[in-house]
Amino acid sequence: MKLVNDFTEYQILDLNNGKKLETWNGVILNRPDPQVIWKKEETSIWLKADAIYDRSNTGGGKWNIKKNIPSSWVINYHDLKFNLKLMGFKHTGLFPEQAYNWNLIREKIKSVNREIKVLNLFAYTGAATIAALKEGASVVHVDSSRGMIDWAKENVKLNHLENASVRFLVDDVRKFVKREIRRGNKYDIIIMDPPSFGRGSKNEVWNIENDLDDLIKDTSELLSDNPILFLINSYTTGLSKTVLEDILYLRVNSKFKGVITSDELGLPVNNSNLILPCGIYARWESTDF
Repeated sequence: MKLVNDFTEYQILDLNNGKKLETWNGVILNRPDPQVIWKKEETSIWLKADAIYDRSNTGGGKWNIKKNIPSSWVINYHDLKFNLKLMGFKHTGLFPEQAYNWNLIREKIKSVNREIKVLNLFAYTGAATIAALKEGASVVHVDSSRGMIDWAKENVKLNHLENASVRFLVDDVRKFVKREIRRGNKYDIIIMDPPSFGRGSKNEVWNIENDLDDLIKDTSELLSDNPILFLINSYTTGLSKTVLEDILYLRVNSKFKGVITSDELGLPVNNSNLILPCGIYARWESTDF
């Protein structure tokens, strides 16, 4: 498991009974987490929560605000900055464990002495986009949600990257990839963070078990003659990292010989030996850089 130990403004304070208590640059949140299946005595630290996400028995839920919280606030990871907000479905707009991949993306871009084009699919609020732009790469950022695209633009501005080379597109990822194939566009780095289930900009249905292989097969056609990295993240329960490796082997390594690796991502819990697992990744990377 790859742990993120250097995200000083984000910390997990405790885990108990399906919940995690965490601080986001001083704002303390109590949120559900399905990985926390154990029960233990709850200490007084849980009373410090500024907001609690309460699940509904019929699905979804809402935030129960205990103390005054700004409508948005900023968190820093080294030289990266991100806007945070309390979203309707328990999220804040950032996944801190992905700092491991932000660092990897930056290292890969710095390892070559040429212009790098990055394609970020299911790109959400743009953390990976910001990481790539910081190293001078050009990025095409695709997400089906207008709200997420607008949020990503806020993050670009927050990092003073308004003049960087980035295109934001509200689009269904599968349709966009097919159009890019017809246009003959190519990318040196491809990143994707597909949801388990979702809908495109025109209500297209996405199901990861049915659609991921075809998407990766198509997207592999967008790799440049000298690609650097193909990275997949997943939070889908029950989807093995070995499955992601197998798909990369069949769809990417058959065209470009490289190294395929995968692992879990995790976050440590303060003052504890506990670790919270936070999804998986698999990546193909060139051995030339």
